[in-house]
Amino acid sequence: MEIKSRKKIILVGDKVLIAPDAESERSNHGLYLPPGVKEKEKVNSGVIVQVGPGYAVPNPHFLDQEQWSTSQKDPIKYMPLQAEEGDYALFLRDSGIEIEYDEHKYLIVPHSAILMLIRRSEFVQGLEE
Repeated sequence: MEIKSRKKIILVGDKVLIAPDAESERSNHGLYLPPGVKEKEKVNSGVIVQVGPGYAVPNPHFLDQEQWSTSQKDPIKYMPLQAEEGDYALFLRDSGIEIEYDEHKYLIVPHSAILMLIRRSEFVQGLEE
């Protein structure tokens, strides 16, 4: 799932943008669940749409430079996240912040709230076996 808009979304730090699973609003028999039932669940699921740059880590080489130096080196480096776009994620529901963008509902979740990831390539391989 890709967001197509004239505006570009930039996630900060360890944040992950997730499109919530539409199937979680229904029971196994296809009935829509009332909001009270859904709110009691502690775990939510969805597809990761976009991932932030990761955890900020200071660049040790920058600390050795003079403060007035005009070096072009970036003082902040990022340790990448495990989550990737297209992964299916199970995450703590209370940690997500719901937003609406281009008439679609998304959740912004910190990477630390993700409990499990299912990679699409691994998921498809498992179904084929």
